[in-house]
Amino acid sequence: MPRIVFGAGASAGIAKEARAFGARALVVTGRRSFRESPRWADFVESCRQAGLEFDTVTVEDEPSPELVDETVARFRPAGIGVVVGVGGGSALDAAKAIAGLLIPGNSVMDHLEGVGRGVPYAGPAVPFIAVPTTAGTGSEATRNAVLSRRGSEGFKKSFRDEQLVARVALVDPALLIGCPAAQMAANGMDALTQLLESYVSPRANPMTDALALSGMKAFRKGFFAAWERAGRNDPAARMGRSCAAYASLMSGITLAQTGLGVVHGLASPLGAFLPIAHGVACGTLLAVATETNIRALRLRDPGGPALAKYAEAGRLLSGRDDLEAQRTLDLLVETLFEWVERLQIPRLGALGMSAADVSRVAGASGGTSMKTNPVMLGKDEIAEILERRL
Repeated sequence: MPRIVFGAGASAGIAKEARAFGARALVVTGRRSFRESPRWADFVESCRQAGLEFDTVTVEDEPSPELVDETVARFRPAGIGVVVGVGGGSALDAAKAIAGLLIPGNSVMDHLEGVGRGVPYAGPAVPFIAVPTTAGTGSEATRNAVLSRRGSEGFKKSFRDEQLVARVALVDPALLIGCPAAQMAANGMDALTQLLESYVSPRANPMTDALALSGMKAFRKGFFAAWERAGRNDPAARMGRSCAAYASLMSGITLAQTGLGVVHGLASPLGAFLPIAHGVACGTLLAVATETNIRALRLRDPGGPALAKYAEAGRLLSGRDDLEAQRTLDLLVETLFEWVERLQIPRLGALGMSAADVSRVAGASGGTSMKTNPVMLGKDEIAEILERRL
């Protein structure tokens, strides 16, 4: 796990933290959130004062293997001592993969799970500093870089190794002020999905349970204030952004330990075959997938721990702790459906998916995340999740 600096103003320390690793940095950013903010000028000045030179790379979309390989080839001779990722999950994942390959210099396709050449990653990685500007993926706390290639033969797979974990994560809720409401909604639902899936995972443990519950509590407390007051800087908005950033960070820590579930199992092929952003895919599937899991658990494992955990999550997220477990399970599903509608998360049909795509997406969903779903779902159940959100 990285050394974590959390709080408003944490990002002011980027140059100082980076300079501790070397005199030249590669700064990987998203399209606008940091480069076009007033904080960019402050960052440039802080680098000058710290004696840190830097080059920049911009990630326009979800990162591809080609982007990583091209960047590594370009900057490998430049003497980069540290890679700094500033942005959403795409920028952080790209930076993480680039940091992992700047020294070895080989293609990331050697290491991508499921589609790569199966070459073990030996490292070493250049030190990586993560500075998230969104609250969703938790990438600042994970060991995997998710890379995508879109199209009929597309994929969305991880380059994963402990050496890729950030040395330092600077989690500054103030950076979320530039995040539009629609993006905040998608990112927030991604974080919530990760918290809930890691909480009910068969690999969960008392530590991850405590972190996941604290993340869900923070989400319930502040996410909607952050979303409704996107772009504002009043006390309610600042509190909300702090809660959202904390929930996202906790989701990254927990998923790294426990794995995820069916929502992420489906989100990967959805993002590979269709132009559907990851957070939107998670958000649109979360309620129906949770309902499907609960229905399957009631039939196949009614006395197991997962149903009890879903009930506890229902009490926490709904704010109702006066109901018996069976009713709380229903209330969890109702709450999630209500939030999907409130946040105006689009259905899959509105995102370009058709009934003809269902079998292909369902058939490609058997990745790592499915192995830690709390119940084994059949092909028909997985297809039904997609069909209900068309």
